[in-house]
Amino acid sequence: MKKDLITIDDFMDKVDEYIKNPKEREKILDAYYYAKEKHKGQYRKSGEEYITHPLNVALILTSIYSDSECLIAALLHDVIEDCDVNIEEFKEKFGLTVYKLVDGVTKLGRLHFSTDNEYLVEYYRKIIVGMSEDVRVIIVKLADRLHNMRTLWATPIEKQKKKSKEVLEIFAPLAHHLGIHKIKSELEDLSLRYLKPTVFYDIADKLNKTKAERDTTVYEMQEEVTELLNERHIPHKIKGRAKSIYSIYNKLDKGKKFSDIYDLLALRILVDTEQDCYLVLGLIHSKFRPLPKRFKDYIAMPKPNMYQSLHTTVFGIDGYLFEIQIRTYEMDEIAENGIASHWAYKENGGSNKTANLQSATTQKLQFFKEIMELSNDKMSSEEFVTSVKEEVLNNNIYVFTPKGDVIELPRGATPLDFAYKVHSKVGETTVGAIVNGSIVSLDYELKSNDIIKINTNKSAHPSKEWLNIVKTTGARNKIKSYFSKNEKEVLIERGKVYLEKELKKRKISLDDFYQEDKLKKVYKNLKLDSLDDLYYNVGNSKHTPNNIINVNFGEKEEEKPKLLKNIVKVNDSASDIIIDGIDKIKVSFASCCKPVYGDDIVGYITRGNGISIHRSACRNLASMDDRCIKVSWDDKPTNKYYSDLIIRTNTIENKLADIIQTTIKISVNISSVKTISREEYATYEMEVVVNDKEHLTKLLLDLNNLSYITSVERLMQ
Repeated sequence: MKKDLITIDDFMDKVDEYIKNPKEREKILDAYYYAKEKHKGQYRKSGEEYITHPLNVALILTSIYSDSECLIAALLHDVIEDCDVNIEEFKEKFGLTVYKLVDGVTKLGRLHFSTDNEYLVEYYRKIIVGMSEDVRVIIVKLADRLHNMRTLWATPIEKQKKKSKEVLEIFAPLAHHLGIHKIKSELEDLSLRYLKPTVFYDIADKLNKTKAERDTTVYEMQEEVTELLNERHIPHKIKGRAKSIYSIYNKLDKGKKFSDIYDLLALRILVDTEQDCYLVLGLIHSKFRPLPKRFKDYIAMPKPNMYQSLHTTVFGIDGYLFEIQIRTYEMDEIAENGIASHWAYKENGGSNKTANLQSATTQKLQFFKEIMELSNDKMSSEEFVTSVKEEVLNNNIYVFTPKGDVIELPRGATPLDFAYKVHSKVGETTVGAIVNGSIVSLDYELKSNDIIKINTNKSAHPSKEWLNIVKTTGARNKIKSYFSKNEKEVLIERGKVYLEKELKKRKISLDDFYQEDKLKKVYKNLKLDSLDDLYYNVGNSKHTPNNIINVNFGEKEEEKPKLLKNIVKVNDSASDIIIDGIDKIKVSFASCCKPVYGDDIVGYITRGNGISIHRSACRNLASMDDRCIKVSWDDKPTNKYYSDLIIRTNTIENKLADIIQTTIKISVNISSVKTISREEYATYEMEVVVNDKEHLTKLLLDLNNLSYITSVERLMQ
C-alpha cells in the first residue's frame, strides 16, 4: 500500500512554481529542517519516518497554492504536541502568526472523541475556536486529515470506519464550504472506500470497464467542440472531467441506475473572460440540443463559497448526454482550490483583481461568521450542534432579494428567516411578504431561486407566535432578544414604581435615597451595576424594595416579630425548609410558583396559616414585601416537588407518547397532563414530580432536544 516517498526537493519544486520570494523560500526550508530534527526517531504506523507526514501535508497545500505561513505551519503542525519545544523560542524563530496556526491545529489534534453527543459538541466548539483567529487553521487541518486518510490502511478496521465517518460528517462539508473541491472530493472517496468497500470497488470496477468507451466518446465530443470554437477564434482549453466515486454512489443511493448517470460524460471548457463564457454557451447550444431544466448560471449568481461556472447538459455525439461546465481560468482555480487560491492571485494580480478577490474572500468567510454567531448565542450545547449541522453543514437553499442579491438559508426557511437575515430591523418590522410576485403567508416555505420582497411598517413589532414559524436559530434568538429587551424595560419601570412606593410608605425622601454615595453603597452590597440594574432586580423580584432600602436606612423591626408570634406552630416539620431562629413552624409551598429544592426562595408570613414558600422571582411577592422573611433549604432534602410546565410544539400531531417516554427515562413522574391548544400547533400543560432543580433542569433540556418542541417553560401564575 505504500507509495513512493516524496523528498524535500519534490516539495520545493512545487513551492517554486508560485512562491517567488527567496526569503519566504528560505523560511520554508528552515521549518522543514527544524521539524525533521524535532521528529527524529519518530515513525508513523505505516512504517515511514514521521517527517514524511508533515511534508505530505505541506505538499497537499501547495496544490491549492497556500501561502508560505500556511506551508510553514503545515511542516510544524505536530512539533508542539509531539516534541520537546520551547514555546518562546518557537515564537521567536517562526513568528507569532505561525505559532497561532500551529497552536490552533494542535488544539484540534488533541481531540479524542466518539460519536456520542457530548464529544461531538466539544469537537464542534474546538473547531470554532480554531477558526476564530485564522481560517488557515482549518485548511491545514483538512490537509492533515487528507494525508491521514491516504495512509489509513495502516490502522485497525474499527478506527478506519470511525475516522471515515468523521470525515464525511465534518471535514468534507468544511472543505466544500471553503470551496476546496480537490480536497473535498478525495476525502469523500477515501471515506467511502473504508466505510463501504464493496460498494466503492463495485463502482470503481464499472468505471474501469466503461473507461475505454467513455474516453473515446469524450475525445470525439471534445474534437467537435474545439472545431466549433476555433472557427470563432475563441482561445480556450478543454479537458474531460472525472466524476468522483462518492458522487456516483450518492446518485445510486437515491435509486438511480449506473447507466442513467448521464454526467459520467463531462467536459470543462476554460476561456479567458466572462464574456467568452456566455459566447461559448451560445455556440454549444446552437449545435447541440440542451436538456431542459439542466442549465445553471453560477457566474451571475455565484454559490456562497464563491464557486462560479456555467453548467449545461446537451445531447452530444451519437445521442450521448454530456454535462458541460464553462468558466474562466481564474474561476477554475477558485473552484478547485478554494480560498487558498485567493492568496496566490493576490500576490500576482493587479490592484483591481486584488480588491475583487479580497471582497470574494470576505463573502466566502460568511460561512464561518455564521458558525461564530451561533457559538456566541446563548444556547445549550445540544442546540448548538443541531444548529451547526442543520443550518451550516446541510444542503441549503439560495434565494434572492428584489435587487438580485443571493441569500443562503436552510431548507424549510420562511420569509421571516429571510427578513432577519437581511437585517434585524427588517425582521422586527415585517408585516408581509411577496414571493415571485405573489403574496404569501409568513410561514410559507421558501424554495431555491425564489425572489422575496418583505413589506415592513415602522410601527410593527414581532409576535411571539413567530418563534413557532422561523427555522433559523439566528432569527429565533433575535425574536427572543426583542421580547427580552422589551420585558426588561417593563420590569425596570415596574421596579422603579415598587421602590418609590415603598420609600413613600416609609417616609424616606427620594432625594435622600438617591444620593450618589448611598446608591454606590447599594450597588456594592447587592452587586449591582447601575440604577436600571437596581430597578430591574426589584421588578423581577430578585430583590425586594425593602432589601434595597435597608442597605442605607436599616430594617423595619417592629412588624415581623409581631407577625411571627401569630403564625401556626406544629409539632414537626419535614418541609426541607430552615427558618433562622424558629422551630416547628407550619410550612407550605405556594401554588402560584411551585418552588422546587434548589430554587432561590423567600418565605411569606400568611394570616393564620404558617409560612408560604415562594420562588424569589414570583410576581406575587412584589405586593407582599412587608410580610417576607429569609428562608433556606435544608442540606438533606426528603421531599419530592411538583412543577407545572407549558410545552409548545410545531406540529398538530399527538406527541404525548414521546414526551412521556422522555420523562420516564430520567425517572420524572407525571401527575397530570392536558392538551390546551390543537388548532395549528399542539401545546401541553403538564404537572411533573421531581427531586430537585437539577432534576427539573435535566428534564427541560431533554424535552427541548426533541425536534418538534419549540419551547418548554415553567409556569408561574
